[in-house]
Amino acid sequence: MPDNDAQPENFWNERFSQPGYLFGVEPAQFLRDHEAYLAPGARTLVIADGEGRNSTHLAELGLDVVAMDSSHVGLEKARGLAREKGVTVDFRQADIADWDWEEAAYDLVVAIFIQFMGAARRAEVFEGMKRTLRPGGTLMLHGYTVEQLEYGTGGPPVAENLYTLRMLEDAFADMEILHLRAYERDVDEGAGHSGRSALVDLIARKPA
Repeated sequence: MPDNDAQPENFWNERFSQPGYLFGVEPAQFLRDHEAYLAPGARTLVIADGEGRNSTHLAELGLDVVAMDSSHVGLEKARGLAREKGVTVDFRQADIADWDWEEAAYDLVVAIFIQFMGAARRAEVFEGMKRTLRPGGTLMLHGYTVEQLEYGTGGPPVAENLYTLRMLEDAFADMEILHLRAYERDVDEGAGHSGRSALVDLIARKPA
């Protein structure tokens, strides 16, 4: 597993080729916890959403959702999940390194467990997420802190790819941080994320 760059498409194709949904079909609890930020009709980008559990949930809430991922296998499952739920999501296949961060295109950007890249690529992606938000738009970021290495219940076994509060404060200092919290929780999100976990939530608003 690469420790400082995005994992290749075939890595995720292989993982998503297993029966069932690797991370389950329910959304991350993060989205349920912060549903007040999920305004119906909001033009939304969901980054690296894999098998579609989060983007499908947002579409069920009435958001206008674009979801990208590099894995065609994951996207095929995502399309099936959306059909099953009776919702429409604009699924697009793209590597995160090649994604066109269209300027001021979205009201909301959602990035959940995208910790498959090292510091340099992560900085580029963070800047892209800011750029693609409209003025006044909201970023919702959820992932593991470095303490997750002690649990081993999901995420990369690479400290560089994990978050700290200070890292996120610095990375999004040019935005209004509405919520930033590190905490522990028992997670049950398929085989991929299961057990006691060290998590962090960030919600930030782009200046109007």
